Order: sequence, then structure tokens, then C-alpha cells
Amino acid sequence: MPIAVDIDVMLARRKMSVGELADRVGITPANLAVLKNGRAKAVRFATLAALCEVLECQPGDLLRWEAEAEAAGEAAGEAEGESAAGG
Repeated sequence: MPIAVDIDVMLARRKMSVGELADRVGITPANLAVLKNGRAKAVRFATLAALCEVLECQPGDLLRWEAEAEAAGEAAGEAEGESAAGG
């Protein structure tokens, strides 16, 4: 998908854990992980607004568009890393 999610970047900048963010936003850690890992198909504006409020950022700090070729290259790199890590 050409929309990349950079929640992990903001979490690192704010020195906040996924669990803490999920609690403060009011979503489950599992749903936050789906969003953070780029597996979500959609995000509600209310959730996006809550994320921005807690992380003190703009929506563009969390979401960015990247060309299909870049997204495919990153996905292939992740798949290679997973298979290498798997043994």
C-alpha cells in the first residue's frame, strides 16, 4: 500500500511504549500494532485525531505517501529479512 505509517518514529521521539499510547488513545494494543505495522486498511479520523493529540503531532507526521515501487521494494526487503530471521 502506498501509505506508510510512521507511528513507531513518533513513539521513539516521545519515548513512549505501544501499550502506553494505546491506553492513552483508547484502543487495544493489538489494533494499534495493526495500524503501526501498516496492515490496517483504514483509520477513523477520531482515532487519528486522538493519536495526534497524545503524540502532539500532525497527521502528516504519522502518515506519508510513497510511490508503489518504493512500497514494493520495502515490502520485499521486509520479506527477505523475515525469511533470514526465520532460519
